Amino acid sequence: MIPSAFDYFAPRSLDEALTLLAQHGPEAKLLAGGHSLLPMMKLRLAAPRVLIDLGKVAGLSYIREEGGCIVIGAMTTHAEIEHSNLLKRRAPLLAETAAEIGDVQVRNCGTLGGTAAHADPAADYPAALLALDAEFVLASQQGTRTVAARDFFVDMLTTALQPGEILTEIRLAADSGRTGSAYRKLHQPASGFAIVGVAARLTLDGGGRCAGVAVGITGVASKAYRAAGVERGLGGQSLDSKRIAEAAAQAARGIEPLSDLHASARYRAAMATVFTRRALAAALERAQK
Repeated sequence: MIPSAFDYFAPRSLDEALTLLAQHGPEAKLLAGGHSLLPMMKLRLAAPRVLIDLGKVAGLSYIREEGGCIVIGAMTTHAEIEHSNLLKRRAPLLAETAAEIGDVQVRNCGTLGGTAAHADPAADYPAALLALDAEFVLASQQGTRTVAARDFFVDMLTTALQPGEILTEIRLAADSGRTGSAYRKLHQPASGFAIVGVAARLTLDGGGRCAGVAVGITGVASKAYRAAGVERGLGGQSLDSKRIAEAAAQAARGIEPLSDLHASARYRAAMATVFTRRALAAALERAQK
């Protein structure tokens, strides 16, 4: 199908983009990689009167380390994240997750910020961003504010972004000490989206006990979430396959799993346990090296 008519703008600066967004209000949509918005427009599930393309905005694509934190521009592509040597060394969970997204074409065009702002319940990044305790920098004409990942993902296709705001940067802590992480995923065969995706990150103390653990899960519920029950079952413990399996059984506890043509709620809950166990086992092995 052909999208309905719209006006197109390609601002060169963030200030220009924010001005356009303020001028056109709810009639405008931001275009990042376009893999979600453009198909919706072609199907006329979305019909914005104005499209503001962020592709030419200067200064929104970068990966660097600042003061022990990793900062990533919102327009950084999945491929850039996947192949970043800095991320592979200092935040490998995000690079590993990026490699699981779609196919080569998608990874070369899709962006971290676009994916996060769209908040698809089957997207990969939200699980990793939750496990990494990421922070999101949101800009508007009134200034900037920072929102923690726990508060950013509100519901299906809904985030903490307010009208007139643009996601400009994602910040996350760099790995240190005996930290291991892993992303494990049950792919939807056609789209590559996650039927279940689990990002696990854990740190061991000098005695080999779990000094810190974070588990983010996507694909199961209407939004990505931290598996608090799993984390409570591992904190301060000596980890082995039995303890990991016992904790992983809490992966979908208290969650209302989605049910659709790809997987029933019961299947998703079962696979959440399986892939949580696999992600934690891989993270532990890496932390022990």
